[in-house]
Amino acid sequence: MPTIRATSLRLNIEKPEHKQAWEYLQRLDETEFKSYTSAIVTAVNDYFGRYFRSKDDPYLETREREEKFVTDIVSAVERSAEKALPSFLAACIAKILNSGENFAVSAQNFADPEKVEKTDISDVDLDFIGG
Repeated sequence: MPTIRATSLRLNIEKPEHKQAWEYLQRLDETEFKSYTSAIVTAVNDYFGRYFRSKDDPYLETREREEKFVTDIVSAVERSAEKALPSFLAACIAKILNSGENFAVSAQNFADPEKVEKTDISDVDLDFIGG
């Protein structure tokens, strides 16, 4: 048999924090929270869990913000690169096709530009680009 503890919650709507809490409770998403009780339990556990973690680790919130900031930057760079890559590759391929020659670079001669050997573009299989 479950052990249940009952308590009452009194909100004074004249106090801004109480009014805001009441408005949140009125707008609960019933697919996420089955009742006021489940919402309040989630909120209390989240608040005090964070409170006690930050007492043990005063830099927790700063690190979390830094990690989110880095994640946002990485995502923005990925999106930008994703958008720019097709144009960049098309420009590179067009330059190769217009120059009439291609430079074959191996791992051994990559560091020494004088060892780069020129090859005729006609020797390159361009089927992968529809050419």
